[in-house]
Order: sequence, then C-alpha cells, then structure tokens
Amino acid sequence: MTAHRIVFANEKGGTGKSTTAVHVAIALAYQGANVAAIDLDPRQRTLFRYLENRVETERRREIALPGARFAVYDGDDITELDDLAEQIAEGYDFLIFDTPGRDDPFARHVATTADTLVTPLNDSFVDFDLIGQVEGETFKVKKLSFYAELMWETRKKRGMKTLEEGRRDLDWVVVRNRVQHVEARNMRRLEGALKELSKRVGFRVASGLSERVIYRELFPSGLTLLDKGFLGELGTSHLVARQELRSLVAGLNLPMPSRGQQDLALAAQ
Repeated sequence: MTAHRIVFANEKGGTGKSTTAVHVAIALAYQGANVAAIDLDPRQRTLFRYLENRVETERRREIALPGARFAVYDGDDITELDDLAEQIAEGYDFLIFDTPGRDDPFARHVATTADTLVTPLNDSFVDFDLIGQVEGETFKVKKLSFYAELMWETRKKRGMKTLEEGRRDLDWVVVRNRVQHVEARNMRRLEGALKELSKRVGFRVASGLSERVIYRELFPSGLTLLDKGFLGELGTSHLVARQELRSLVAGLNLPMPSRGQQDLALAAQ
C-alpha cells in the first residue's frame, strides 16, 4: 500500500497553511485513517510543534486522541528526504507535507510527488497575485504567476509519469481561507478570477477556514475543533468553524480506506 500524498504548499506566508494541514490530518485520523506528516520548515516547525503539543496534552491529561505520526526534515538532500518520507509513511494511508511559506526546493520536489496539492489562499487579490495577475480595471486574469506556471508544469510532468506508472493524476485544490463575507463586490471579483484561472491551469476551488481566534487559541494544547469533550463549552462561532472544517475535508475528496468510512459527523457529536 502506498500512502496518498497531500502537499500543503504556498510560497506566501500567513495563509493558514499549517493550521489547515493540521486540522485535515486530525480529521482524517478521526475517520479511521492512519496519518503521517512531515514538516519541511525547520525554522518555524508549526505543524511539528502543533502535533508535539497534542502529544504533550495527551500525556498531561492522560487521554488518548486521534493523531498522526510526525517528523520535521532539516536536512539538505532530496534523496534523504525521500527516504524519510518512505520510512514514516510505511503502512500508512496518508502522508501530509507542510511546506515553508517561501520558494523552496524541497517544497517543489514534494509537489511533483503529490497526489493532492493544496494551496491555501487568503481571500484577497494580494494573495491571488501568487497564482495570477489581473487587470486593474476589469479584474480579468492577464497572465499566470511564476507559481501557477510551476504547478502547471508539475501537473504536466506528473501526468506523463501517471501514464507510465499507473498512478493517480495530481489533483490541485486552491483553498479559500479567511473569506470576508462583508465585501460582497470584492468576493464576486475574486470568485470570477479564480474561476477563469482554474479553467486555464486546472485546479479546483474549495472553501477553507475563516479567520477565527479559536484556531490560534488551540495551538498550545495541540487540540482541534474535532476534539469535543476536551474543549469545554463551545460557542456558536466554534460550531460554525467545525462545520467549515468538515466542508473543507469533504471538498478535498480524498480516498478514504475501507476502515475509515466512518461519518466525520461522529467526531462532532
């Protein structure tokens, strides 16, 4: 069995990439999947620290939580990284990579091996500029960005390898985080630009996570919104945030193992 590789990549920081990666990892674990994760940012180590905090909370509270096997890669050799990935994912259903918020050779490499590539974007034209440039008056896409061209080339190369090796094609998903519902006109413009670009480059668009304080508050404990029973009293905004997470995981359309066909709603009961 080969683990399904999910790569969270964006050359811009502050898009909620690590938060999204952690919550997807735990959501998959709650569905019965065996999940491994590698943090490729040895300086920030956000995903690694989050999961490390989760293990510490389990120890301190003497509880058992669905989690992931995890590591951080701080080397400088692609072959060494591939060896680590093979070792940590052996016998697992999913292998998640969290990459740095900058141009990085290891991020590029794992993108070429991804089954699902997830690019979180804040819902603004500042972040959209990462994948495409728009006209200042019409907001029509005028050209692809370097990152989009890179991912396009990656998809083409992966497509050829897929035919040769019988592997699944690369599924590129752009996740819209921090959607601001009050700016209706800007939302429509951004939606139009994303739709236009998705047809040219071949990505899908999925709804992501809003800007909510709860995500930052959970980091020290390593808990997630799915850990009901360990979070105390939940307010309405927390319940909405949990539904956002469930929608995000569903939108990624990941292949669950037969033993992991439990309804994610079980985790929210």
